[in-house]
Amino acid sequence: MTRKKPSAGQPDQPAKPATLSPEPAEETTVSAPGPAKGFPIVGIGASAGGLAAFEAFFSTLPAEAGNEMAFVLVQHLSPDHKSLLSDLLRRHTRMQIHEVEDGMQVQPGRAYIIPPNRDMALIGGGLQLLEPSSPRGQRLPIDFFFRSLAQDQHERAICIVLSGTGSDGTLGMRAIKGEGGMVMVQEPDSTEYDGMPRNAIATGLVDYVLPPDEMAAQLIAYVAHAFGKGERLPIALFPKAEDGLKKLCVLLRDRTGHDFSQYKENTLVRRIERRMALHQIERPGDYLRFVQQKPGELDALFRDLLIGVTNFFRDPEAFAALEQRIIPRLFAVRPSGAPIRVWVCGCSTGEEAYSIAILLQEYLETLRQAFKVQVFATDIDPLAIERARSGIYPASIAADISPERLARFFVQDANGGSYRIQKTIRDLLVFSEQDLVKDPPFSRLDLISCRNLLIYMNGDLQKRLIPLFHYALNPGGSLFLGTSETIGEFSSLFSALDRKWKLYRRQVETPGTAYPSLGHYAPPPLQGSAPSPRPMSANDRLNPRELTEQTLLEHYAQAGVLINGRGDILYIHGRTGQYLEPAAGNAGMNILGMAREGLRRDLSSALHRVVTLKTPVRCPGLRVRTNGCHISADLVLRPLTAGPDKAPPADLYLVILETRADEPERPSPDIPEAEAHSDSDRRIAALELELKSKEEYLQSTLEEMETSNEELKSTNEEMQSVNEELQSTNEELETSKEELQSVNEELATVNAELQTKLTDLSRANNDMNNLMAGTGVASLFVDLQLRITRFTPAATQIINLIPTDVGRPVGHIVSNLEGYDRLIEDLRTVLDNLSSLETEVRTKQGAWYLMRIRPYRTLENVIEGAVITFMEITERKRMDQALQRASALNQQYLDTVQTIMVALNPEGRIAMINRRGCELLGYREEEDLRGRNWFQTCLPQPEGMERVYPVFQRLMEGDLETGEYVENPVLCRDGSQRLIAWHNAPLLDGEGVAIGTLSSGQDVTDFRRVREEADDLARFPAENPNPVLRLYGNGQLFYANPASEALLRDWDSAVGGPAPEPLRAAAIEASASGGIGTLELEQGDTCYVFSVVPVPSRGYVNFYGMDISQYRRRKA
Repeated sequence: MTRKKPSAGQPDQPAKPATLSPEPAEETTVSAPGPAKGFPIVGIGASAGGLAAFEAFFSTLPAEAGNEMAFVLVQHLSPDHKSLLSDLLRRHTRMQIHEVEDGMQVQPGRAYIIPPNRDMALIGGGLQLLEPSSPRGQRLPIDFFFRSLAQDQHERAICIVLSGTGSDGTLGMRAIKGEGGMVMVQEPDSTEYDGMPRNAIATGLVDYVLPPDEMAAQLIAYVAHAFGKGERLPIALFPKAEDGLKKLCVLLRDRTGHDFSQYKENTLVRRIERRMALHQIERPGDYLRFVQQKPGELDALFRDLLIGVTNFFRDPEAFAALEQRIIPRLFAVRPSGAPIRVWVCGCSTGEEAYSIAILLQEYLETLRQAFKVQVFATDIDPLAIERARSGIYPASIAADISPERLARFFVQDANGGSYRIQKTIRDLLVFSEQDLVKDPPFSRLDLISCRNLLIYMNGDLQKRLIPLFHYALNPGGSLFLGTSETIGEFSSLFSALDRKWKLYRRQVETPGTAYPSLGHYAPPPLQGSAPSPRPMSANDRLNPRELTEQTLLEHYAQAGVLINGRGDILYIHGRTGQYLEPAAGNAGMNILGMAREGLRRDLSSALHRVVTLKTPVRCPGLRVRTNGCHISADLVLRPLTAGPDKAPPADLYLVILETRADEPERPSPDIPEAEAHSDSDRRIAALELELKSKEEYLQSTLEEMETSNEELKSTNEEMQSVNEELQSTNEELETSKEELQSVNEELATVNAELQTKLTDLSRANNDMNNLMAGTGVASLFVDLQLRITRFTPAATQIINLIPTDVGRPVGHIVSNLEGYDRLIEDLRTVLDNLSSLETEVRTKQGAWYLMRIRPYRTLENVIEGAVITFMEITERKRMDQALQRASALNQQYLDTVQTIMVALNPEGRIAMINRRGCELLGYREEEDLRGRNWFQTCLPQPEGMERVYPVFQRLMEGDLETGEYVENPVLCRDGSQRLIAWHNAPLLDGEGVAIGTLSSGQDVTDFRRVREEADDLARFPAENPNPVLRLYGNGQLFYANPASEALLRDWDSAVGGPAPEPLRAAAIEASASGGIGTLELEQGDTCYVFSVVPVPSRGYVNFYGMDISQYRRRKA
């Protein structure tokens, strides 16, 4: 943590960003990913006393510097009070300031302020507003936003914690630090309330502690160094001569006791770059010298390397898979009372470990059996372990835990600011500090959770840890990794249960499986140390049969058993039935469970000794009961070895069982030979040997008990530590009263804003009074009881008002209005309907006014009365009256015209239509049509919109020549259609812009029908292949079509003369009767039938003939 400005050791003029940029030629260049494109976003959190800090910060922030980043301000605000912060800050900066609206995109050079009664998150560069999920006084809006800022912006996230009480912002600050962002906190001595700054500083994660007026300069310097170049060049790590990166790891190990040389290089480089940017150090060599001069920087770098992002039930779907697929298996294969052992590696502050413990407890409660559950949670960070042991977490964890689990497994403190884990869950866990790189692992485990830890380690270290997990797990145990992690090449050690959520099951070890030696867990050797032995290759390993038979052939020829360090049988050689038998109950292949009476105790003791000492152990003269009698046997256990060219197998032992011959047992060397010949002496010797064996067994048992006592002592010390933690927690509860000041804090914020705003309102009130007096608009204000509250001087000319009338009912005042006495009724109507009302009134002096009555609304949208305004319109009234007279005269002119006159506005709606147009369309008055869409109402569809409307558009756009003749039908009200011939012209304003069209139309429906009849008359008979003739009523022929020429030629008749006699007679008869008839005529071989159709109105008769000759012949 750096207080104030960085001290000695940094360059005098840091002109370049701290990107580990290339140095002279002696440095090694490697590529490293640069920062993502974009700009840094600065989240600023404050509570009580934050207004002064905001003002001091923005007053010292240059506007041009602010263009390189964006600022988001989150403050504890009263949900019932509109924030004035944006208005107040605009006085201290030229930067654009916005109160956030949902979905607003963040842009550089601008500041965004959270609105009241909302939580806010940054998602995809946009600010999303959410309804608060926690009750008032328990919300943590700063934490909520900081966490989203970390997830969205990663290393471009910057947070600043200013004045305020409580601990809001601490959890989100940790998330930002975990993503490689920067943290700045206000100097507690410069705050009005120092709770939030002190809680943030207590985490040890703060980069700068400064007063607000010094923050801007430091922030600009950091951004210039960290992001100034935009895209980073290849990284030159450290000078070759000094091998600086390795030397820095050595310095870290010497300082902290932890080795980071096997962590991923990119991870180390990014953290080192961040530290260099904080101190404005450009060259890696300078940073190396800086940490040598200031060892405290190594502690800060160490903390940066340890920061992890964790929360309860992180990746909920992964934990759901764990709950459904793994946890039931842990209990299903164990008898009641058996231990369930779980190891959570890299537990950080304990959220993941507690999450797994909650799942175990939930399943345990569904069973009727009792199990002993132990969860070992370890981490390299002692501060994180201390916090995990306390089991206290901020209220913001409610976002990650269901309400049911929160109620069952957590206890909320009195002020709602934090949660403590229930004792039933806390008792399941044991927290301890452990370094996976050097410390030995736990063993006999059922589940290992190592999530999001391997991703920070290089391949070699990962290859060491996966077999280590296999060694630590019981057969069939499970491994739970992070979503970005895998078991790599060790598929022979683990089988996948769920590849998506990285759940694996331990495979049964095969002969030759190499486990890591626990002796390797020490700091790795420096350069120049002896090389580590090479791992066995597949060709170097022997199978169990080869190993067993090779050793037996070299040393023995008796029965033997190959076992591992736990006594599991891997191979049996020879006949062992005299010594071993299957045990009752569940089938198993453990030699201790199969050993017969008289062998088990000595075998157990010997196995413990050979595993511990790695030297052969011999137990002669054992009495083994088999088949109802006893036999004497020698027992030998020795570590298994391979040939001189083979690597030794790990943790394998050979058990050799040799039956003694029936000859008398060889006496003990301590008994005289003369006495050994008697039976009693032999019996004494045997008993002494047995006693000695039991003494050795007791000795090994005592050693095991001492080991257990040491473990119990360690557990007791942990329990004492927990007790001390509980006592300290009691003291911490005393400090929790700060959280009770949450509401007071909000009120202090509101009060500070209101004090500033009061001055503004007083000034605004003066401005408004001068404005109302200077505009000359007559205004009158009344309250809900219609009492006068204020009026302008101009209102006295309309209503007889004097200053003492304020407070009197408006109905008691005499007005100068003529013919208007509805003021009270109109006021009540406006207040009842919450609508506006306008009317024109006239004074006794002849002046006209437009009176408007509107509801009086406050800023909170509350109706508190009404406002009456009078705008003089005397001149406008005179002009309106003159215009009405002119319009009436023009309408008379239009109504006398017998053509249709229609004016349309730019939208195609009827602005004017004359009386002739209304009559033709079937409407009585112009009002029935005015305002309607001409093309949809008065034209048949779809022709109206598809053909005629485009012509109107062309005319409005000037593309159609004025006066062009157009014909189209119109649709009458009764559904009939009339054909109109139109002449159209645009209506132009003074600037020549079309504001509508004027069309005159003539009804040509009848003319068109007559013309079509004439055309039909002229066209149809000429096209008919049959005879068509027309005769006058006196029999004179005046028309014959071409098909009639042959018929007339045969009859010696022609057009204009008398028709043939049969036709003439039929025409005279039809004209007289007026009825339609038929006539058949034969002319040579041709036979015709005629339809005789009289047309009385025209005085002629039509004959329509058809040749039926073929029909007659077929019928004959």
